[in-house]
Amino acid sequence: MVTPNGDASVLDELRRSGANQYDLGTFNEAVIIETIRLAGIISRTEISNRTGLTQQSVSRILRILLQQGLLVEEAQERAERLGKPRTPVRLRSNAAHAVGIHIDPEVLTVAVVDLDGQIVTRETVALAADLDATTLVDLAASTVTSVVGASRIHTETLLGVGVAVPGPINADGTLLNLPLQPAWRDLEIRQLLQQRLNHPVIVEKDGTAAAIGERWIGRSARARDFAYLYLGTGVGSGLILNGSIYRGGTANAGEFGQLCALRMGEWDAAGGPRMMAECNPTASLPVIAESFGYVEAESTGNDEASRYKAVCKAAGNGDEAARKAVAQVAGVIAQGAVGLVDLLDIDLIVLGGPAFEKEIAPEFLAEIDRAVNSHPIARATRTVLVEESMLQADAAAIGAASTIFHDAFTPRVGGSSQARRLPK
Repeated sequence: MVTPNGDASVLDELRRSGANQYDLGTFNEAVIIETIRLAGIISRTEISNRTGLTQQSVSRILRILLQQGLLVEEAQERAERLGKPRTPVRLRSNAAHAVGIHIDPEVLTVAVVDLDGQIVTRETVALAADLDATTLVDLAASTVTSVVGASRIHTETLLGVGVAVPGPINADGTLLNLPLQPAWRDLEIRQLLQQRLNHPVIVEKDGTAAAIGERWIGRSARARDFAYLYLGTGVGSGLILNGSIYRGGTANAGEFGQLCALRMGEWDAAGGPRMMAECNPTASLPVIAESFGYVEAESTGNDEASRYKAVCKAAGNGDEAARKAVAQVAGVIAQGAVGLVDLLDIDLIVLGGPAFEKEIAPEFLAEIDRAVNSHPIARATRTVLVEESMLQADAAAIGAASTIFHDAFTPRVGGSSQARRLPK
């Protein structure tokens, strides 16, 4: 299998690393793991019923997975009618771990995550505005080493390292024209980190990583198609379509800002969609609030994050100018969500990310819910659910780690330009 740009070197390097200790020899093994993951705890009979596999096949595959240590048996239960004991199984949470790295222009977050999506150890490091690319890679690698050491996990359970970054990116894990950090442009971060860490590395856009994490952690509640609206440094989206992540041909699917501009009819001087300020809420919300008469408190810090959090808090406390600013930003993002619903025919929108503060959540959820159930062309055929992410502020870091689990264990049929399956 090759990467989306036809480069087989990524998977060749992953094969040499030997990090994937779980050799899922058949598609049926992956199907059974996915069935157990979605259910949480499930019996052999229920696995057979849900997958269509014979009980003999299920028992044989479970025996292999139990021997590998990927699964664990729960206490025996009695079947309701026949009284025959049954022993349900579940994934063993500490059977596998992954590192998730979230690289934001202002902060680096590194977390060790177990198979249930729980954070074992986490560390954040503030990034200087003038941080150069070489120092960024050195800092990320040293932080991973520190966090893995502090986690006390068995290193043989570490399957790989996922990295979530702002887009756009190249399919081989190279950062491209990042609008807010030009010093990192053309940084081959996947290759450099893999050389430093000697583990498989996958690089995803932050919104894509968050969507993968939501699907993995959300189990049956997210076993459907949805769009994840990611509020961070800008607003992006991650797409789960036909049961798997949709990356697009170059790993850049989900660009959201231009979709908002198209819906709002906003054009730049060249006749293209204008990059709207509302699609970078951390920067624009304080400015918009001031235009409505908001007065910044003397205790507010000078940095962008502090100013943004202060406006969100003020809106939650009832400040009229702050509330108007939140409503304006939510209204623009809601129009982009309408475009997604019309384009993809989905019935679930998930909101999350580090900038999705609790004080603004009710306004955003309500406004997007109103828009996606009022304006789409086929609105009479469906009700679109708008829900808060299960991942909260660490969506990108947990999502980045989940990309490793997703590619190691999720069943796929045939090849795909979007597939990044960890090697056997």
